[in-house]
Amino acid sequence: MVEKRNQLNHLAIIMDGNGRWATQQGKQRIMGHREGMYNVERITLAANELGIRVLSLYAFSTENWARPKEEVAYLMNLPVRFFDKFMPTLMENNVKVNIMGYLDELPSKTYDVVQQAMAETADNTGLILNFAFNYGSRREILTAMQELGSLIEMGQLTSAQIDEKMIAQHLMTANFGKFQEPDLLIRTSGEQRISNFMLWQLAYSELAFSSKNWPDFNKNDLQEFVNDFENRHRRFGKLDE
Repeated sequence: MVEKRNQLNHLAIIMDGNGRWATQQGKQRIMGHREGMYNVERITLAANELGIRVLSLYAFSTENWARPKEEVAYLMNLPVRFFDKFMPTLMENNVKVNIMGYLDELPSKTYDVVQQAMAETADNTGLILNFAFNYGSRREILTAMQELGSLIEMGQLTSAQIDEKMIAQHLMTANFGKFQEPDLLIRTSGEQRISNFMLWQLAYSELAFSSKNWPDFNKNDLQEFVNDFENRHRRFGKLDE
């Protein structure tokens, strides 16, 4: 048996292609988001079986508010439907829910549901299912800089004391400890960009792209990407030994 080079602890996925999937099926775009919601459960359980510690899913960006109002309203209601339907499964599999983003800007019903999901799963010790919801990485970094600037203004910090570790502690992934940075980023639907997702955290992540739309991305696809990652040669800027 060949020993794997890398351990995949934190997997990030940009779940792209829900609307295109629906269009190809002759359905409304929102039906693609519904099918994508079902696939979140399937891939979460598959990731849990593979021993992945953190699964970060890009669910709604700060730029997505510019989409048609009907689609945005549907997306805002998806967490309500998701946690109502799948919470028993998440609890049964010891999954801990985390939501990162600017949650205070969400509709009150959506806000209440995501807060309840985090509270109900707070004591679970298995996979962390991390949704990026109303999240944008440039804004996240800007917020971190503003927090550090405030500390300087109050005399609690000097600019010379700021280092990479301190910046990371002010990002939304700080509570993941040693798993703050994704080992692997997968984007579905054939697009090959990171779209303002975890720009700081992805500095040395491996990247992979699937031509499949998110609703069609399955457990076998995930396994193939994991196998590929485990055998990649990661140097982190260093020379080969």
